[in-house]
Amino acid sequence: MLKPNKPRRSRCERCLRVMSYCLCAHIPALANATSVLILQHPDEAKHPLNTAGLAALGLKNADLWIGEYFPQLDVRIESVEQALLLFPAENPEACTPLLARAEAVSSLLVVPDGTWRKARKIVRMNPALIALPRLSLALGEPSAYRVRKAPHPGAVSTIEAIARALTILEPHQDFQALLKPFSVLIEQQIDAMGEEVYRRNYLK
Repeated sequence: MLKPNKPRRSRCERCLRVMSYCLCAHIPALANATSVLILQHPDEAKHPLNTAGLAALGLKNADLWIGEYFPQLDVRIESVEQALLLFPAENPEACTPLLARAEAVSSLLVVPDGTWRKARKIVRMNPALIALPRLSLALGEPSAYRVRKAPHPGAVSTIEAIARALTILEPHQDFQALLKPFSVLIEQQIDAMGEEVYRRNYLK
């Protein structure tokens, strides 16, 4: 005898979370002068801990494109006066210094989103990205991403990296509110798995 299908739980059309875990009440609407373009790997878009999506929702001047190859990148990059790629540089000397910029300068921060391997693939598949000067963040506070194992101690989530980069690029603006839905998301995940499971798997 076939078991009846469980009814699908309704989801928020904005944050895509199950309604009982909707994060929209915690998502800000921050005005960022630097345009943010997130290039999200398709696999990451399906992940329940999709912090890039929260970042795109929390910034007034942000776009999220999903895929691996983006033929429209050339046009987007050419539309601004300055474009930077938020990604570690193999040669530290190639990092672009984060200098104060005049507000009149149109600027773009391009952010690959995915595992390190998939983010590197996005960069490799898009020649327009390879040519961009890279913005590398110095080591800062440990990531608050407590429910996802990091590839190395200095790794942070996409939303944390964007908040840190914008804080340096626009020191007059406070971007800490961008992290509020992220913090709530982490607490929701810990509550759902239970304190014992969390401690056993993530506090070793």
